[in-house]
Order: sequence, then C-alpha cells, then structure tokens
Amino acid sequence: MVHFSAYQPQIEPKAQYCTEIPDVGDTFLVVDLVDPSLRTLPVGVKIIRGVNEDEQDETQTVAYWKPMSHPDGVVRGEAKLDKGLYKLIITAEGLSPSAYLLRVQQVDYSKLGRSALGPLALLLVLGIVGYELSKSGRFRNWWAARRRS
Repeated sequence: MVHFSAYQPQIEPKAQYCTEIPDVGDTFLVVDLVDPSLRTLPVGVKIIRGVNEDEQDETQTVAYWKPMSHPDGVVRGEAKLDKGLYKLIITAEGLSPSAYLLRVQQVDYSKLGRSALGPLALLLVLGIVGYELSKSGRFRNWWAARRRS
C-alpha cells in the first residue's frame, strides 16, 4: 500500500495535492510506502504524459526514478509538469504496478456539474412554484387588484 502527494511550494507553500494539481511548473512528488514490506523492495516511479499512452514510449516519459530500496519509506522526486493529464506509475519489484491519474491545471467538469446541481434544482423548484401560482385564480385576482391600484 502506498500514499501519493504532490507539492508546489512556489504556488502555495503548505498545500498538499493528490491527483488535482492546480498549476504548471516544478512539482515535488512524494510516495509514502505505507506497507513496511515495500521498504525493502526496489521501488521505481515513472510519469507519462497522457493517460492512454504506451508505458514503454520513452518520448512521453516526463520523469523516471530508477527502482531502488527506500528504508525510510519515502520515494521523492521532482518533475516539471505542463498543463494536461499524466499517469504516475509506481512499480515495486515482483508486484503489479500501481497508477495514479494526475490532472494539471485542468477543469474537472464532474465536480463543476455537481456544484451547479443545487442551484439548478432550486431554480427548477422556483419555476414550478411560479408557474403553478400563475395558474391560480386567487393569485390572478390578487395580481389584477394590485395592478388597478
């Protein structure tokens, strides 16, 4: 088991990010080897531009840290990331690789849609209530009396 964090101290000194990295530029990447057995195995990290790219395509490799053992349980490195999608692949010798999808300075439309859902539902309810009121005889009489005075 591993835990991944990214830092951009030039943007926000104390902020820690996971897969949503807010800005382009130098990014410090840290993989904590939570499982103690991983600390004795050679662990390497590779960052590839794009999500569906061939992992063997060296032209899409942004950063590569050779597999080595990390007795302190921390794999750390730095990469210069441009706007786009990346795949971070963590490989431990003898185990299947783990991958994280990194979004650098990207709009997450699903999060945007979820945040707009509440106000849209409120507008819908207000529209239905307004429509039903406009059909009401009491409301029409009240409105007509108000317009005459």
